[in-house]
Amino acid sequence: MLYSLFSWLQETYGHFAGARLVTYISFRAITAGVIALCISIWFGKFFIQYMKRHNITETQRDEKTDPFNVAKKGVPTMGGLVVIGAILLPCLLLGKLTNIYMILMLITTICMGALGFADDYIKTFKKNKDGLNGWIKIAGQVTLGLIVGLTLRFCPAATMNEVVTSHIENNIVVVEKSPEIKSTQTTIPFVNHHNFNYADLFSWLGEENKYRAGWIFFVLLTILVVAAVSNGANLNDGMDGMCAGNSAIIGVALLVLAYTSGSVVWAEYFDVMYIPGSEELVVFLASFVGALVGYLWWNGFPAQMFLGDTGSLTVGGIIGVCAMVIHKELMLPILCGIFLMESVSVILQTQVYKFYKKRGKHVRVWKRAPFHDHFRTSVEKVLQNDPTCSILFKGSKELQHETKIVLRFCIITLILAAITILTLKIR
Repeated sequence: MLYSLFSWLQETYGHFAGARLVTYISFRAITAGVIALCISIWFGKFFIQYMKRHNITETQRDEKTDPFNVAKKGVPTMGGLVVIGAILLPCLLLGKLTNIYMILMLITTICMGALGFADDYIKTFKKNKDGLNGWIKIAGQVTLGLIVGLTLRFCPAATMNEVVTSHIENNIVVVEKSPEIKSTQTTIPFVNHHNFNYADLFSWLGEENKYRAGWIFFVLLTILVVAAVSNGANLNDGMDGMCAGNSAIIGVALLVLAYTSGSVVWAEYFDVMYIPGSEELVVFLASFVGALVGYLWWNGFPAQMFLGDTGSLTVGGIIGVCAMVIHKELMLPILCGIFLMESVSVILQTQVYKFYKKRGKHVRVWKRAPFHDHFRTSVEKVLQNDPTCSILFKGSKELQHETKIVLRFCIITLILAAITILTLKIR
């Protein structure tokens, strides 16, 4: 809104005082981040009061299935609404709303927020601990993935320059770009020249058909990434400050990658594709990071409100879609290593337990899953609820407080984010 207003003032009245500021990504991004942070802190206070007044809080759960949330009865849930509001408002004020990438991120935020809210609503108001049917969740994630993938395929504004080079002529830096095209090219870590085109996987289909197959693969991959990252973030949301802290760090790394992809100079320097218009994502991601940091004001131990599925699914969806938009999705296994580890831990735990249960045995890989619960659970506690159970990896007998676990997981994410960015310099 403000972007359009000041752009109009600049065009209509020329050098209108302060109008040029909104043309700078740095100014809009910093301002958006600060506004999002302030909204998250300010609105969070009133949100907590409202939710407690109407008794919309965490209800006591079965100690056997969820022992750690028993002590958190009475804490307001659905705090993701605070984060969503803090993201949307700065973007609507300072974002370029005609930019296709900004539009996609706003759609992602609203759609995933609605999906998570439906899940939380059923749990909180309908008193159904199972929440939204799992297949409905998957259907929502698939739909969003299709919207994003097909938009990147068919929208005329979603293009890229696969190659950007520069040289000096008469003491002037001349930048040369390949033609703007639609491409399934992506950036891969630890490989010379970084870039790989999915269409090349289907060269055996012939020159014409390989590009069609490449785009089909890209759309399917978009669906997979959206579902995987959103569910990974949801699993990571089990301790005070965990999901918000990790996601804020990931958001900063994505901001750097988005700025790199949207700048001719930096795209050429790091030898990655140039994506015109993707620099607008810097404004969105600044709001994203600001909202999460502000949310930590209330979500740090002991938490005064929880993200709920409203927040965790939204946060994960935003990360996944943003990575697909800037064609950096193959960096997610590194950048979102914590989310990946949490997801794998649950899959391994479930599948191993089912496998041995059919054979009359109770076997666990970890003491508890997701993986973060493993470090605060004693073997004695597990055996108390399941005396015949055997644990493959018992780990240390010393139990860790959740604040220490959260801090260590965030440090790991910080290291992984640094590695992700450093891979751009590997030639």
